[in-house]
Amino acid sequence: MKNQEDKSEILEKIANGITWWIGSIPSLIAHTLFFIVSFLLPLLHLVEFDKMLLILTTVVSLEAIYLAIFIQMSVNKSHEKIEDIQEDIEDIQEDIEEISEDIEEISEDIEEITEDIEDIQEDIEEINEEEDDEVHSERAKNVMLKSNVSSNKNEIKALKDKIEELQNKIEQLKDE
Repeated sequence: MKNQEDKSEILEKIANGITWWIGSIPSLIAHTLFFIVSFLLPLLHLVEFDKMLLILTTVVSLEAIYLAIFIQMSVNKSHEKIEDIQEDIEDIQEDIEEISEDIEEISEDIEEITEDIEDIQEDIEEINEEEDDEVHSERAKNVMLKSNVSSNKNEIKALKDKIEELQNKIEQLKDE
Protein backbone atom coordinates (compact mmCIF):
# COMPACT_ATOMS: atom_id res chain seq x y z
CA MET A 1 0.00 0.00 0.00
CA LYS A 2 2.83 2.37 0.91
CA ASN A 3 4.58 1.59 -2.40
CA GLN A 4 1.41 2.42 -4.35
CA GLU A 5 1.06 5.75 -2.46
CA ASP A 6 4.68 6.58 -3.29
CA LYS A 7 4.03 5.87 -6.99
CA SER A 8 0.89 8.02 -6.88
CA GLU A 9 2.83 10.87 -5.32
CA ILE A 10 5.55 10.60 -7.97
CA LEU A 11 2.94 10.61 -10.78
CA GLU A 12 1.19 13.61 -9.18
CA LYS A 13 4.48 15.48 -9.00
CA ILE A 14 5.18 14.69 -12.68
CA ALA A 15 1.65 15.78 -13.63
CA ASN A 16 2.01 19.00 -11.65
CA GLY A 17 5.40 19.67 -13.28
CA ILE A 18 4.03 19.09 -16.79
CA THR A 19 0.95 21.22 -16.09
CA TRP A 20 3.17 23.99 -14.76
CA TRP A 21 5.51 23.73 -17.78
CA ILE A 22 2.62 23.79 -20.28
CA GLY A 23 1.45 27.09 -18.80
CA SER A 24 4.87 28.72 -19.08
CA ILE A 25 6.59 30.97 -21.64
CA PRO A 26 9.18 28.30 -22.60
CA SER A 27 6.30 25.93 -23.47
CA LEU A 28 4.72 28.60 -25.69
CA ILE A 29 8.01 29.13 -27.49
CA ALA A 30 8.62 25.35 -27.90
CA HIS A 31 5.12 24.75 -29.31
CA THR A 32 5.42 27.70 -31.67
CA LEU A 33 8.78 26.42 -32.96
CA PHE A 34 7.35 22.89 -33.33
CA PHE A 35 4.44 24.18 -35.45
CA ILE A 36 6.72 26.36 -37.57
CA VAL A 37 9.05 23.41 -38.23
CA SER A 38 6.06 21.16 -38.98
CA PHE A 39 4.78 23.56 -41.65
CA LEU A 40 8.29 24.19 -43.04
CA LEU A 41 8.98 20.47 -43.64
CA PRO A 42 6.43 20.18 -46.53
CA LEU A 43 7.59 23.51 -47.93
CA LEU A 44 11.17 22.21 -48.01
CA HIS A 45 9.84 19.00 -49.63
CA LEU A 46 11.20 16.86 -46.76
CA VAL A 47 7.75 15.42 -45.90
CA GLU A 48 4.49 15.37 -47.80
CA PHE A 49 1.91 17.86 -46.60
CA ASP A 50 -0.76 15.16 -45.97
CA LYS A 51 1.62 13.05 -43.88
CA MET A 52 2.75 16.11 -41.91
CA LEU A 53 -0.89 17.05 -41.16
CA LEU A 54 -1.67 13.46 -40.15
CA ILE A 55 1.34 13.27 -37.83
CA LEU A 56 0.78 16.80 -36.50
CA THR A 57 -2.92 16.12 -35.84
CA THR A 58 -2.09 12.83 -34.10
CA VAL A 59 0.62 14.43 -31.93
CA VAL A 60 -1.55 17.42 -31.06
CA SER A 61 -4.52 15.15 -30.25
CA LEU A 62 -2.40 12.93 -27.99
CA GLU A 63 -0.91 16.00 -26.33
CA ALA A 64 -4.41 17.41 -25.77
CA ILE A 65 -5.62 14.14 -24.24
CA TYR A 66 -2.69 13.98 -21.81
CA LEU A 67 -2.95 17.66 -21.01
CA ALA A 68 -6.64 17.23 -20.25
CA ILE A 69 -5.78 14.36 -17.90
CA PHE A 70 -2.99 16.33 -16.21
CA ILE A 71 -5.15 19.42 -15.88
CA GLN A 72 -8.03 17.34 -14.45
CA MET A 73 -5.60 15.81 -11.92
CA SER A 74 -4.53 19.33 -10.91
CA VAL A 75 -8.17 20.41 -10.68
CA ASN A 76 -8.98 17.37 -8.54
CA LYS A 77 -6.03 18.08 -6.26
CA SER A 78 -7.06 21.73 -6.02
CA HIS A 79 -10.63 20.66 -5.27
CA GLU A 80 -9.39 18.41 -2.44
CA LYS A 81 -7.35 21.30 -1.05
CA ILE A 82 -10.36 23.62 -1.31
CA GLU A 83 -12.51 21.09 0.55
CA ASP A 84 -9.84 20.82 3.25
CA ILE A 85 -9.74 24.62 3.47
CA GLN A 86 -13.55 24.77 3.67
CA GLU A 87 -13.50 22.25 6.52
CA ASP A 88 -10.85 24.34 8.25
CA ILE A 89 -12.95 27.47 7.73
CA GLU A 90 -16.00 25.72 9.20
CA ASP A 91 -13.92 24.64 12.20
CA ILE A 92 -12.64 28.19 12.61
CA GLN A 93 -16.19 29.56 12.38
CA GLU A 94 -17.30 27.13 15.10
CA ASP A 95 -14.33 28.22 17.23
CA ILE A 96 -15.23 31.87 16.64
CA GLU A 97 -18.84 31.21 17.67
CA GLU A 98 -17.64 29.49 20.84
CA ILE A 99 -15.27 32.36 21.57
CA SER A 100 -18.12 34.84 20.99
CA GLU A 101 -20.27 32.95 23.47
CA ASP A 102 -17.39 32.92 25.95
CA ILE A 103 -16.93 36.66 25.46
CA GLU A 104 -20.64 37.24 26.11
CA GLU A 105 -20.44 35.17 29.29
CA ILE A 106 -17.34 37.05 30.39
CA SER A 107 -19.08 40.36 29.66
CA GLU A 108 -22.04 39.29 31.79
CA ASP A 109 -19.65 38.24 34.56
CA ILE A 110 -17.89 41.60 34.33
CA GLU A 111 -21.24 43.40 34.58
CA GLU A 112 -22.14 41.36 37.65
CA ILE A 113 -18.74 42.03 39.21
CA THR A 114 -19.12 45.73 38.43
CA GLU A 115 -22.52 45.75 40.13
CA ASP A 116 -21.05 43.91 43.13
CA ILE A 117 -18.22 46.44 43.31
CA GLU A 118 -20.72 49.30 43.20
CA ASP A 119 -22.73 47.66 45.99
CA ILE A 120 -19.58 47.21 48.06
CA GLN A 121 -18.62 50.85 47.46
CA GLU A 122 -22.08 51.95 48.60
CA ASP A 123 -21.75 49.78 51.70
CA ILE A 124 -18.34 51.27 52.44
CA GLU A 125 -19.76 54.79 52.03
CA GLU A 126 -22.63 53.92 54.38
CA ILE A 127 -20.20 52.48 56.92
CA ASN A 128 -18.06 55.61 56.64
CA GLU A 129 -21.16 57.77 57.09
CA GLU A 130 -22.22 55.68 60.09
CA GLU A 131 -18.74 56.00 61.53
CA ASP A 132 -18.90 59.72 60.84
CA ASP A 133 -22.31 59.81 62.52
CA GLU A 134 -20.94 57.81 65.46
CA VAL A 135 -17.95 60.13 65.69
CA HIS A 136 -20.29 63.13 65.54
CA SER A 137 -22.53 61.52 68.15
CA GLU A 138 -19.55 60.90 70.41
CA ARG A 139 -18.39 64.46 69.96
CA ALA A 140 -21.87 65.74 70.66
CA LYS A 141 -22.06 63.58 73.78
CA ASN A 142 -18.68 64.86 74.89
CA VAL A 143 -19.73 68.44 74.23
CA MET A 144 -22.98 67.85 76.13
CA LEU A 145 -21.12 66.18 78.97
CA LYS A 146 -18.67 69.04 79.09
CA SER A 147 -21.47 71.56 79.05
CA ASN A 148 -23.31 69.49 81.66
CA VAL A 149 -20.18 69.35 83.78
CA SER A 150 -19.75 73.06 83.31
CA SER A 151 -23.35 73.79 84.21
CA ASN A 152 -23.09 71.29 87.08
CA LYS A 153 -20.01 73.13 88.31
CA ASN A 154 -21.97 76.35 88.19
CA GLU A 155 -24.90 74.75 90.00
CA ILE A 156 -22.56 73.22 92.57
CA LYS A 157 -20.94 76.58 93.07
CA ALA A 158 -24.34 78.18 93.40
CA LEU A 159 -25.34 75.47 95.88
CA LYS A 160 -22.10 75.98 97.80
CA ASP A 161 -22.84 79.67 97.90
CA LYS A 162 -26.36 79.00 99.18
CA ILE A 163 -25.01 76.54 101.74
CA GLU A 164 -22.60 79.18 102.90
CA GLU A 165 -25.40 81.67 103.12
CA LEU A 166 -27.49 79.23 105.09
CA GLN A 167 -24.59 78.43 107.36
CA ASN A 168 -24.07 82.12 107.91
CA LYS A 169 -27.75 82.53 108.67
CA ILE A 170 -27.65 79.58 111.05
CA GLU A 171 -24.74 81.09 112.86
CA GLN A 172 -26.50 84.43 113.05
CA LEU A 173 -29.52 82.70 114.47
CA LYS A 174 -27.36 80.92 116.96
CA ASP A 175 -25.82 84.14 117.97
CA GLU A 176 -29.16 85.78 118.49
